[in-house]
Amino acid sequence: MIRVVIADDHHLVRQGLRALLENSHEVQVIGEAATGYEAVELAEKLQPEVVVMDLSMPQLDGVQAASRILELNTPTQVVVVSMHADTAIIQGLVRRGVKGYLLKDALSSELVLAIRSASAGKLYLSPTISESVMNMLLSPTGDSGPTLTAREREVLQLVAEGYTNTAIATMLSISVKTVEKHRANLMTKLEVDDLATLIRVAIKRGLIFVDK
Repeated sequence: MIRVVIADDHHLVRQGLRALLENSHEVQVIGEAATGYEAVELAEKLQPEVVVMDLSMPQLDGVQAASRILELNTPTQVVVVSMHADTAIIQGLVRRGVKGYLLKDALSSELVLAIRSASAGKLYLSPTISESVMNMLLSPTGDSGPTLTAREREVLQLVAEGYTNTAIATMLSISVKTVEKHRANLMTKLEVDDLATLIRVAIKRGLIFVDK
Protein backbone atom coordinates (compact mmCIF):
# COMPACT_ATOMS: atom_id res chain seq x y z
CA MET A 1 0.00 0.00 0.00
CA ILE A 2 1.18 3.50 -0.84
CA ARG A 3 0.84 5.81 2.17
CA VAL A 4 -0.57 9.22 1.22
CA VAL A 5 -1.35 12.56 2.87
CA ILE A 6 -4.01 14.74 1.22
CA ALA A 7 -3.55 18.53 1.41
CA ASP A 8 -6.45 20.73 0.33
CA ASP A 9 -8.20 23.57 2.13
CA HIS A 10 -11.67 22.31 1.21
CA HIS A 11 -13.02 19.56 3.47
CA LEU A 12 -15.35 18.11 0.82
CA VAL A 13 -12.50 17.87 -1.68
CA ARG A 14 -10.33 16.04 0.85
CA GLN A 15 -13.14 13.61 1.61
CA GLY A 16 -13.76 13.00 -2.08
CA LEU A 17 -10.08 12.35 -2.75
CA ARG A 18 -9.87 10.04 0.26
CA ALA A 19 -12.82 7.95 -0.94
CA LEU A 20 -11.46 7.84 -4.48
CA LEU A 21 -7.98 6.76 -3.43
CA GLU A 22 -9.03 4.22 -0.85
CA ASN A 23 -11.38 2.59 -3.35
CA SER A 24 -8.35 1.88 -5.53
CA HIS A 25 -7.04 -0.59 -2.91
CA GLU A 26 -3.50 0.64 -3.70
CA VAL A 27 -3.48 3.69 -1.46
CA GLN A 28 -3.81 4.22 2.28
CA VAL A 29 -4.66 7.81 3.29
CA ILE A 30 -2.85 8.40 6.59
CA GLY A 31 -3.50 12.10 7.06
CA GLU A 32 -5.26 15.24 5.85
CA ALA A 33 -4.06 18.84 5.89
CA ALA A 34 -6.09 22.02 5.43
CA THR A 35 -3.16 24.46 5.23
CA GLY A 36 0.32 24.45 3.77
CA TYR A 37 1.85 24.47 7.24
CA GLU A 38 -0.18 21.41 8.25
CA ALA A 39 0.94 19.60 5.09
CA VAL A 40 4.62 20.19 5.93
CA GLU A 41 4.11 19.12 9.54
CA LEU A 42 2.30 15.90 8.56
CA ALA A 43 4.88 15.09 5.90
CA GLU A 44 7.65 15.40 8.46
CA LYS A 45 5.78 13.50 11.19
CA LEU A 46 4.18 10.69 9.15
CA GLN A 47 6.68 10.47 6.25
CA PRO A 48 4.19 9.22 3.64
CA GLU A 49 5.36 8.03 0.26
CA VAL A 50 3.32 10.79 -1.43
CA VAL A 51 1.61 14.06 -0.53
CA VAL A 52 -1.25 15.00 -2.86
CA MET A 53 -1.33 18.79 -2.79
CA ASP A 54 -3.49 21.63 -4.08
CA LEU A 55 -1.72 24.90 -4.95
CA SER A 56 -4.31 27.29 -3.50
CA MET A 57 -3.61 26.64 0.18
CA PRO A 58 -3.97 29.24 2.96
CA GLN A 59 -1.07 30.68 4.98
CA LEU A 60 1.56 28.72 3.05
CA ASP A 61 0.62 28.00 -0.56
CA GLY A 62 1.19 24.71 -2.36
CA VAL A 63 4.41 25.82 -4.07
CA GLN A 64 6.03 26.84 -0.80
CA ALA A 65 4.71 23.80 1.07
CA ALA A 66 5.89 21.42 -1.67
CA SER A 67 9.34 23.01 -1.61
CA ARG A 68 9.61 22.57 2.16
CA ILE A 69 8.43 18.97 2.01
CA LEU A 70 10.98 18.14 -0.66
CA GLU A 71 13.72 19.73 1.44
CA LEU A 72 12.97 17.37 4.35
CA ASN A 73 15.28 14.42 4.78
CA THR A 74 12.51 11.94 3.90
CA PRO A 75 11.53 9.85 0.86
CA THR A 76 8.21 11.73 0.49
CA GLN A 77 7.27 12.80 -3.05
CA VAL A 78 4.69 15.42 -4.05
CA VAL A 79 1.88 15.21 -6.61
CA VAL A 80 0.04 18.47 -7.35
CA VAL A 81 -3.64 18.46 -8.32
CA SER A 82 -4.65 21.94 -9.40
CA MET A 83 -6.91 24.05 -11.60
CA HIS A 84 -3.87 26.06 -12.74
CA ALA A 85 -2.47 25.05 -16.15
CA ASP A 86 0.16 27.78 -16.51
CA THR A 87 3.30 26.39 -18.13
CA ALA A 88 5.70 28.47 -16.04
CA ILE A 89 4.11 27.25 -12.80
CA ILE A 90 4.38 23.61 -13.85
CA GLN A 91 7.94 24.09 -15.04
CA GLY A 92 8.96 25.63 -11.73
CA LEU A 93 7.33 22.88 -9.69
CA VAL A 94 8.92 20.06 -11.66
CA ARG A 95 12.32 21.69 -11.41
CA ARG A 96 11.80 21.90 -7.65
CA GLY A 97 11.33 18.14 -7.62
CA VAL A 98 7.55 17.67 -7.78
CA LYS A 99 6.88 14.26 -9.35
CA GLY A 100 3.32 14.72 -10.57
CA TYR A 101 1.03 17.43 -11.89
CA LEU A 102 -2.63 16.86 -12.70
CA LEU A 103 -5.41 19.25 -13.57
CA LYS A 104 -8.50 18.96 -11.39
CA ASP A 105 -10.59 17.61 -14.26
CA ALA A 106 -8.30 14.57 -14.54
CA LEU A 107 -9.80 11.10 -14.40
CA SER A 108 -9.60 9.29 -11.07
CA SER A 109 -7.44 6.59 -12.64
CA GLU A 110 -4.90 9.27 -13.56
CA LEU A 111 -4.45 10.30 -9.94
CA VAL A 112 -3.75 6.74 -8.84
CA LEU A 113 -1.30 6.35 -11.71
CA ALA A 114 0.43 9.61 -10.77
CA ILE A 115 0.73 8.51 -7.14
CA ARG A 116 2.11 5.14 -8.19
CA SER A 117 4.66 6.81 -10.47
CA ALA A 118 5.68 9.37 -7.84
CA SER A 119 6.17 6.70 -5.17
CA ALA A 120 8.61 5.04 -7.57
CA GLY A 121 10.43 8.33 -8.13
CA LYS A 122 9.08 8.80 -11.66
CA LEU A 123 7.51 11.94 -13.15
CA TYR A 124 3.86 11.90 -14.25
CA LEU A 125 2.16 14.80 -16.03
CA SER A 126 -1.49 14.72 -17.02
CA PRO A 127 -2.01 14.04 -20.74
CA THR A 128 -4.25 17.12 -20.79
CA ILE A 129 -1.16 19.26 -20.26
CA SER A 130 -0.07 20.45 -23.68
CA GLU A 131 3.10 19.47 -25.54
CA SER A 132 4.30 23.04 -25.12
CA VAL A 133 4.58 22.40 -21.38
CA MET A 134 6.80 19.40 -21.99
CA ASN A 135 8.96 21.42 -24.35
CA MET A 136 9.25 24.18 -21.80
CA LEU A 137 10.27 21.71 -19.09
CA LEU A 138 13.09 20.45 -21.27
CA SER A 139 14.27 23.92 -22.27
CA PRO A 140 16.84 26.01 -20.41
CA THR A 141 15.43 28.23 -17.69
CA GLY A 142 14.65 31.67 -19.07
CA ASP A 143 13.89 34.92 -17.32
CA SER A 144 11.40 33.98 -14.62
CA GLY A 145 11.10 37.48 -13.20
CA PRO A 146 12.02 38.59 -9.68
CA THR A 147 13.42 36.07 -7.24
CA LEU A 148 11.71 36.10 -3.86
CA THR A 149 13.11 34.59 -0.69
CA ALA A 150 11.09 31.93 1.15
CA ARG A 151 10.25 34.48 3.85
CA GLU A 152 9.12 37.06 1.29
CA ARG A 153 6.80 34.47 -0.26
CA GLU A 154 5.34 33.71 3.17
CA VAL A 155 4.73 37.38 3.89
CA LEU A 156 3.28 37.91 0.41
CA GLN A 157 0.86 35.01 0.82
CA LEU A 158 -0.35 36.26 4.19
CA VAL A 159 -0.68 39.83 2.94
CA ALA A 160 -2.81 38.57 0.05
CA GLU A 161 -5.02 36.71 2.53
CA GLY A 162 -5.70 39.97 4.35
CA TYR A 163 -3.60 39.58 7.50
CA THR A 164 -2.29 42.77 9.13
CA ASN A 165 1.40 43.43 9.72
CA THR A 166 0.92 42.69 13.42
CA ALA A 167 -0.84 39.38 12.74
CA ILE A 168 1.84 38.35 10.24
CA ALA A 169 4.58 39.21 12.73
CA THR A 170 2.91 37.03 15.35
CA MET A 171 2.36 34.10 12.97
CA LEU A 172 5.95 34.14 11.69
CA SER A 173 7.56 35.03 15.04
CA ILE A 174 9.24 38.14 13.64
CA SER A 175 8.95 41.84 14.43
CA VAL A 176 6.44 44.19 12.82
CA LYS A 177 9.36 46.22 11.46
CA THR A 178 10.70 43.11 9.74
CA VAL A 179 7.30 42.51 8.15
CA GLU A 180 7.24 46.11 6.95
CA LYS A 181 10.72 45.67 5.47
CA HIS A 182 9.64 42.53 3.60
CA ARG A 183 6.59 44.35 2.24
CA ALA A 184 8.76 47.21 1.04
CA ASN A 185 11.16 44.77 -0.63
CA LEU A 186 8.24 43.05 -2.34
CA MET A 187 6.97 46.37 -3.68
CA THR A 188 10.42 47.12 -5.06
CA LYS A 189 10.97 43.69 -6.62
CA LEU A 190 7.57 43.61 -8.28
CA GLU A 191 7.80 47.27 -9.25
CA VAL A 192 4.46 48.31 -7.77
CA ASP A 193 3.36 51.22 -5.60
CA ASP A 194 0.30 49.94 -3.76
CA LEU A 195 -0.95 46.82 -2.02
CA ALA A 196 -3.78 46.01 -4.44
CA THR A 197 -1.41 46.05 -7.41
CA LEU A 198 1.15 43.99 -5.48
CA ILE A 199 -1.37 41.23 -4.88
CA ARG A 200 -2.75 41.34 -8.43
CA VAL A 201 0.74 41.14 -9.99
CA ALA A 202 1.83 38.37 -7.62
CA ILE A 203 -1.19 36.23 -8.50
CA LYS A 204 -0.77 36.89 -12.23
CA ARG A 205 2.88 35.81 -12.10
CA GLY A 206 2.08 32.66 -10.12
CA LEU A 207 4.06 33.81 -7.08
CA ILE A 208 1.12 33.09 -4.78
CA PHE A 209 -2.16 31.20 -5.05
CA VAL A 210 -5.33 32.51 -3.50
CA ASP A 211 -8.80 30.95 -3.81
CA LYS A 212 -11.15 33.24 -5.70
